Amino acid sequence: MEKVFDKVWSNCLDIIKDIVEWQHFKTWFEPIKPVALKDKVLTIQVPSQFFFEYLEEHYISLLAKTLKRELGKDARLEYRIMVDSGNSKNKPLTVDVPGQGYKSYSNNEMDFPLVINNPVKNPFVIPGLKKMQIDPQLNSAYTFDSFIEGDCNRVARRAGKTVSEKPGGTSFNPLVIYGGVGLGKTHLAQSIGNEVKRLHANKVVLYVSSEKFINQFIDHSRNNAINDFIHFYQMIDVLIIDDVQFFSRAEKSQDAFFSIFNHLHQSGKQLILTTDKPPKDLEGVQERLLSRFRWGLSADLQSPDYETKIEILEKKMKNDGLDMPKEVVKYIAYNINSNVRELEGALISLLAQSSLNKREIDLELAKKVLRNFVKSSSKEITIDTIQKMVCEYFDVPYDKLLQKTRKREIVQARQITMFLAKAFTKNSLKTIGEHFGGRDHTTVIHSCQTVKDLMDTDSLFKESVLELQQKVQLAAM
Repeated sequence: MEKVFDKVWSNCLDIIKDIVEWQHFKTWFEPIKPVALKDKVLTIQVPSQFFFEYLEEHYISLLAKTLKRELGKDARLEYRIMVDSGNSKNKPLTVDVPGQGYKSYSNNEMDFPLVINNPVKNPFVIPGLKKMQIDPQLNSAYTFDSFIEGDCNRVARRAGKTVSEKPGGTSFNPLVIYGGVGLGKTHLAQSIGNEVKRLHANKVVLYVSSEKFINQFIDHSRNNAINDFIHFYQMIDVLIIDDVQFFSRAEKSQDAFFSIFNHLHQSGKQLILTTDKPPKDLEGVQERLLSRFRWGLSADLQSPDYETKIEILEKKMKNDGLDMPKEVVKYIAYNINSNVRELEGALISLLAQSSLNKREIDLELAKKVLRNFVKSSSKEITIDTIQKMVCEYFDVPYDKLLQKTRKREIVQARQITMFLAKAFTKNSLKTIGEHFGGRDHTTVIHSCQTVKDLMDTDSLFKESVLELQQKVQLAAM
């Protein structure tokens, strides 16, 4: 009786897995699916044209011998190649090609994946060398240790850590990191690359900006070497592309990246992309690419909050062996609201002025130096301002603060707000009470005394009040 195709292929795999290296087996044989067997011709489905070419180049002899062992000397192999139609609504197209020992490279065996021989050329080095290692193009200073975690980046950072521990083996593929200028997209992306190299020394990692990718593609197009360009990138284990929004002006580069993306994803390799906006808002990028960007996880980076900014500054100072009064650090953190890059720039400006003028760093110097960063040096604090600060600190809705409710968290937030309003504004007790739903001055007196009493007996409560006092003081500077 003629054997069924899935059983024949399963028997072939049992033989092959004992011959080739495990990683090569997972990359080049596990994705193959047997689809038909007729007249001793076994048809196997492969993910792409490049996949077919690679098998024919490197494993045709092994495949032929294994198949003949199962089906006899007349056994032959046929490939069904998947061809993406570019429309996610349609089923992928397929093309059947007979196995014939197709050769598109030289006969020299490629030392995959760490060392690449001609004719596939490395676009990152000067041509002419026969063997070359792939430089990951990573900055060693960009690590998870130097990337401060906060509410603004927690999801993205932890997803990156997961990916670095098991590249290509999680549902976060691709991992798309998006956010505004100076929020740490490149830092986080390269941190993943550096961590992969630390944990998986044999993985081939490559970081490249979209602009460099586009320029390389243009150079290879002029030299009629686009296949070399695509094949090089298809051999990377962890590919990091920075600022993919710039693909919008490079239609043909998108076609090349689409081919690279498909191959890497199908081969279980990891893709990490950064962009300045969510994938759904990218303009000029092919819909077929955008749909693939949405296969994995899109994680955003937001502007750091006050506490995270203090941590960033303290980490920077520690790494550079610097010392600075706590009040100055808080002043910088409170007043720089744009991004991490500007935060570090303010710190550098302050240190430079201190060194050049041979002057100790204090709050007065900080105010003087940072006038280009801080919009105003002095402003009057109002009851409304304090109310908003307290509501934000305790995550309490503003309207709840004015309502009559006995919920403990609301009552305490209201009492603290009254206490701070009395301390930092020139308003009368009656005016303060009117800002809280028309309460009278006795309620304000009672609230202030309650806050003082709780500060004497509850250390956590006292810490919250002192922190809010500092915030109000900084806002007044």
